[in-house]
Amino acid sequence: MRIRSAVPGDLPALVELYNGYVATSTCTFDVEPFPVEARRPWLEQFAAQGRYRLLVADEERLVGYAGSLRFRDKRAYETSIETTVYVAPDQHGKGIATRLYSALFEALRGEDVHRALAGITLPNDASIRLHERFGFRRVAHFTEQGRKFGKYWDVCWMEKAL
Repeated sequence: MRIRSAVPGDLPALVELYNGYVATSTCTFDVEPFPVEARRPWLEQFAAQGRYRLLVADEERLVGYAGSLRFRDKRAYETSIETTVYVAPDQHGKGIATRLYSALFEALRGEDVHRALAGITLPNDASIRLHERFGFRRVAHFTEQGRKFGKYWDVCWMEKAL
């Protein structure tokens, strides 16, 4: 498996992977699948260098991705990033998320980033454990933050000093 920076040609596979979670999971609060072109602005926010990165795990097909995104759209927040990681459901348990996060945090080493944040819909013990392994700690628990599949879901926010 190769971990590399995402390129524009990855967009259809990225959207397919993400849309699978949109349709079946509370990992994201998006409720409608995206057409590929609607996600192009999302992909274009990432760069090969700097705070905002998108890495993909490529094993003859895209099997996962991890990224660092703008946390809030106000300049004072620019040294805080939100992280995200998704792995193809048929690839869970193979350490792909761990490899992606390792590569992401290595790529961010030396960048002007002070905090990494992650919002996790509960329950999600696997994601909590992954983030704790990378030094994230729980800083907030918001109740009934999103409604999906006819139910309200809590969200845990985790933070990592960089």
